[in-house]
Amino acid sequence: MNNEAVSPRCVLQIIPSLDAGGAERGCLDIAGAVHRQGGRALVASQGGRMAAELASLGGELIVLPAASKNPLVMLANALRFVQIIRVQNVDLVHARSRAPAWSGWIAARLTGVAFVTTFHGFYSAQNVFKRFYNSVMLRGVRVIAGSHFMASHIHATYHASTDHIAVIARGIDVLHFDPNTVNPERVAELRQEWKIPDRAQIALLPARLTRWKGQLLFVEALAALNRRDVIGVLCGDAQGRDGYEQEIWALARRLGIAEQLRVTGNVADMPAAYCAAHIAVSASSDAEAFGRVPVEAMAMGCAIVAADHGGAAETLRPCGGGPAFGKLFAPGDTAALTAALAQALAEPRGGGPEQSAAARAHVLANYSTSSMCAQTLALYRDVLVGR
Repeated sequence: MNNEAVSPRCVLQIIPSLDAGGAERGCLDIAGAVHRQGGRALVASQGGRMAAELASLGGELIVLPAASKNPLVMLANALRFVQIIRVQNVDLVHARSRAPAWSGWIAARLTGVAFVTTFHGFYSAQNVFKRFYNSVMLRGVRVIAGSHFMASHIHATYHASTDHIAVIARGIDVLHFDPNTVNPERVAELRQEWKIPDRAQIALLPARLTRWKGQLLFVEALAALNRRDVIGVLCGDAQGRDGYEQEIWALARRLGIAEQLRVTGNVADMPAAYCAAHIAVSASSDAEAFGRVPVEAMAMGCAIVAADHGGAAETLRPCGGGPAFGKLFAPGDTAALTAALAQALAEPRGGGPEQSAAARAHVLANYSTSSMCAQTLALYRDVLVGR
């Protein structure tokens, strides 16, 4: 049978919210790809700031409390999914988080449609209850991992068959993240908004403000660097739960570098942010399942300093071997991060034109949105053929 003949007519993706993040970005990318191939792309979520973009890509938002972990709400969501699947003729459900995945899996079982999942992160598996809760992410016909590192983790932790796991690296829009499309006015506008002195260099840490993303380590390294001409910029949504942003500012004041720190919140124009920066930093204390920051930075010709673990470090290493496209440091080590920052600041931006070009070519070859979408749609077709 020709796989093209069984391309999904209607895909239902399930995700808690559409505010920001790699899982949300991937969800929108696949919705757009499904729409472009002539299918319907439904997304069940509680909504968020990316809802308008979903609509512009041809996706259809179904608003429901998909983020809830209340068992009664999850059951109600499952019954709603059954109705959606039957009325909208959905032939494949793709779940991207555990709580809504349970609802989606129940609905898929009741209706007989295909069910796949994506592991977007690491889940605590300290006891039998947690492992059972996590197990829904292994109940898909196929399980997608965003990196070989993540696939190894799934195999080792849950004893999943390697044939059950599909490694599909997450991708970025290489036309959007292209330094040649960013005019100097956009960069100047951001530097002015952030109040960056004329000759100052920017060390950028793009990540939501949550403890494991390493903002405190970054502040300590910035202080140890002892360079008043370097401004540290933390861009990303505040989680607003535990006073973490206040803790970051308190540490910066105690170390005497509050004037060198900017906390900007979400930045809409990330290509301009990377162009404004001399260095982009990924300092996560826990291993990233993929890690978009190194890939985006490489695409934009920005030097990257990253913790040497997980998917983020994997993206920086050439597939055929050779030196990494960036500076890697021991996770959680302030002195190592400080040294890596100092080395990157001493070099031309991006390591120079030749290094920048090689890094962007690496991204184009391995981490484009078009490649991720093509591989995911091929997996959908394979699953439907198998059924």
